[in-house]
Amino acid sequence: MPDLLLELRSEEIPARMQRKAAGDLKKLVTDALVEAGLTYEGAREYWTPRRLTLDIRGLTARSADQREERKGPRTDAPEGAIAGFLRGAGLSSISEAQVVNDPKKGDFYVAVISKPGRPAEEIIAEVMPGIIRNFPWPKSMRWGAASMPKGARFAGIDGKGPESLRWVRPLQSIVCVFGPEHDETQVIPFEIDGLTAGNITYGHRFHAPDAVTVRRFDDYVTSLEKAKVMLDADRRKDVILHDARDLAFANGLDLVEDEGLLEEVSGLVEWPHVLMGEFEQDYLEIPSEIIRLTIKTNQKCFVTRPQAGGEGLSNRFILISNIEAKDGGKEIMHGNGKVVRARLSDAKHFWTRDQGDMPDLDTLEESAKKFDLDLKKPLDQRMAKLDALNVTFHAKLGTQGERVARIRALAQELAKVTGADPALVDRAAVLAKADLRTEAVGEFPELQGLMGRKYALLQGEDSKVAAAIEDHWKPNGPSDRLPEDKVGLTIALADKLDTLVGFWAIDEKPTGSKDPYALRRAALGVVRVLLERNVRTSLINLIETIHLIYLERFEALHALKFKSETGSYRTKASLMLKEPASVDAFWYIDKEALTPGKDLFKVEVDIFNEEKVARFLPVEEVSYSLLSFFHDRLKVYLRDQGARHDLIDAVLTPDSDDLLMAARRVEALTAFITSEDGRNLLAGTKRAVQLLAAEEKKGTVVADGVSEELLRLDAEKALWAAIVVASKEAAEAVAKEDFRSAMEALSKLRAPVDKFFEDVLVNDEDAAIRANRLALLKAIREATATVADFSKISG
Repeated sequence: MPDLLLELRSEEIPARMQRKAAGDLKKLVTDALVEAGLTYEGAREYWTPRRLTLDIRGLTARSADQREERKGPRTDAPEGAIAGFLRGAGLSSISEAQVVNDPKKGDFYVAVISKPGRPAEEIIAEVMPGIIRNFPWPKSMRWGAASMPKGARFAGIDGKGPESLRWVRPLQSIVCVFGPEHDETQVIPFEIDGLTAGNITYGHRFHAPDAVTVRRFDDYVTSLEKAKVMLDADRRKDVILHDARDLAFANGLDLVEDEGLLEEVSGLVEWPHVLMGEFEQDYLEIPSEIIRLTIKTNQKCFVTRPQAGGEGLSNRFILISNIEAKDGGKEIMHGNGKVVRARLSDAKHFWTRDQGDMPDLDTLEESAKKFDLDLKKPLDQRMAKLDALNVTFHAKLGTQGERVARIRALAQELAKVTGADPALVDRAAVLAKADLRTEAVGEFPELQGLMGRKYALLQGEDSKVAAAIEDHWKPNGPSDRLPEDKVGLTIALADKLDTLVGFWAIDEKPTGSKDPYALRRAALGVVRVLLERNVRTSLINLIETIHLIYLERFEALHALKFKSETGSYRTKASLMLKEPASVDAFWYIDKEALTPGKDLFKVEVDIFNEEKVARFLPVEEVSYSLLSFFHDRLKVYLRDQGARHDLIDAVLTPDSDDLLMAARRVEALTAFITSEDGRNLLAGTKRAVQLLAAEEKKGTVVADGVSEELLRLDAEKALWAAIVVASKEAAEAVAKEDFRSAMEALSKLRAPVDKFFEDVLVNDEDAAIRANRLALLKAIREATATVADFSKISG
């Protein structure tokens, strides 16, 4: 069976787009071919900085013949209906249709439409232009005459004409050859915007720029290899990694590996060549994290460390060249070294300035007083500056200073739960965001938290406070580590909960795949902290506390007096507030979110020439919506830990706001349900609960409680006695958080439940007795509900 080779060669494609683009090409082409009636045995995509390649093996030579029977109207139908049928079926005369008899509906027309198969070459030439023209690049461009302004004329091209080709970078050539594995192949010469597909490609831009003629994939790979192009990206990564390790080892060093950087540099070169550069030892005084980011971000190079171990780096770095230089790479290493030195000089300047005093300390006294800051300390100065500048956190949620004030207040409440030192928690909360005003974090946002820790230690802060400044960002994903101690744990929870409640209150929740504020990650972080650090707390209470803090901060920070009711400001928004509001505030809350108590009056203000009015949702709506969101994250977490989805659903109720206890119930239920007692509990409970649910659905009356006077038969008396004992034992066990013992107590109901259903007719003719017997089943459901809803467990 024939194979298809496709190559799209262009100027350099950004490294971050290459892997996905190659995958998109594979999917688009194979889907289009299959939809057209072709099949294939296998397909694999390849990519380099200058080309996307697709190798499809075992493609059928032509599509299969198709026969379709299309049912039409009755033979006595109006002429208009028959004419429409003929047009739709592509028939020129009704005589070309068949007449089929239906005993019930009578005679009707049927068109038999036969479509002969098409050659694969024809199909490929038909689908490829559309795929290339509509390729889903995140960003694309036009070039040459087509890039001129709309309406311009150049070389006979009218900007008002048909849409010109857009590609990530200028597309230079297309290879499209098709044929059997061993016989001669043929070119499929489709055309798009002046480019005609052929069998000519080109090698390395510098080492082998001449044309290369290819026939099939195997000689294509071989020819490119001779032309200094390594087609397989994973092979390029492997070569880079092993050569870099070997070069570092030969110089008495270890490579500091970085998978993300390795992926990127493999997309920057077609013929990788590993070299080593160096910089002055003096720069090693800079924190290793800054050195590593400087060299990685600006020069796409790897750093090294001494083989003796430790956290320090060496003054050598590994760079990846795209050429084999005649001088062994001396000029390349020299040039990269100059750039790295310049970047490290800037980094050292940032590092030094961040440890010095700010020039405008006299303007920071008010902010320093507000947060109990010591303006003799550099990090305190940065926090005061962050507040004094009114740096916006979010237009509807206030400034970073207000955010820190909220986190500070909430952290004090959380310290009672986590057992952290309140004084250390307060200090850590105040300094947690201070490094946002440092020059090092301004240059490298990835270092926020980590630089705060370093600066805190330099100014003599407690080690737990310094650790909390770094750790309050954590966990930053499902595999990230948790905060080191209780202080960091407390600030991390306060930070994430403040963010979640704030965005929920202004109705900025994640939708579908969109989560611009990383709220899912924040919620998962809260779940991990609570479960993996054994923190018991009521999420509803915390959410309500934060919601109240938001409202209090609004009233305290934005309520100012006006000279008159309307003021002298241009009208942009009409607000109804119980206190006049500052016109330079970033956001407002409308009257429905405020506590009534004073007369409302109208204030017309200009809000930065934009209407930015924040309306906080009611606390009840925020609480239960956000709690449901936490439940979703908890389910994801527990399923990743191996818990069954039905057991999670059986434990979680809409009011479950102690996530640690919910997780422990799931754990106990998982261990218990597979035992003999567990099977007994499940069987006995489900039978009773299902019958009760069926009767409730029909509207059958169920007594409010069990009346012993109406228990006539020994089986129902025995069941009631067993329920009383089991309920008492289960309740005592749950109070001790011993869920296994609670389930063992409830499992003893199996025998009396079976006996009850053998000897007792629940739907007795006497309505009072029937209601009482249903109340017995309701008592079973209520007893087991203290542990889980067993009706949701499968099996």
